Amino acid sequence: MNIDYRTDAAISVADFRDLLQRSTLAERRPIHDRECLAGMLTNSNLIVSAWQADTLVGIARSLTDFHYACYLSDLAVDAAWQGRGIGRELQRRTLAQLGPECSLILVAAPAANGYYAHLGYENHPRCWVLAPGRPLGSA
Repeated sequence: MNIDYRTDAAISVADFRDLLQRSTLAERRPIHDRECLAGMLTNSNLIVSAWQADTLVGIARSLTDFHYACYLSDLAVDAAWQGRGIGRELQRRTLAQLGPECSLILVAAPAANGYYAHLGYENHPRCWVLAPGRPLGSA
């Protein structure tokens, strides 16, 4: 297995969409909205990718200030490549880009919820989501 990990790779919308479809994330991502996918890539400020030759097989896409908090928005590995440590290495390389006081934060996909505890993550019960189109209520 020869995997090349990159932090400077330009990732096309087509490659990103294809990877999402080959992982478990396609059902929870707007894969039919090219503009949204392009915005997800363009506006991320930390992307670590895994390549087998010229095929994208994994991605860790994050939004971060590099000092206090890093939100790992997408961790996707091609289903055919899962179980080989690619996801763990993507996270390790993401952490290597962050300052020593920076927390790595993510929302686990339902199928991956049990994956993170053995890596050292702590479950945090206070995550809240305001869905698109829902107005912010008054308190």
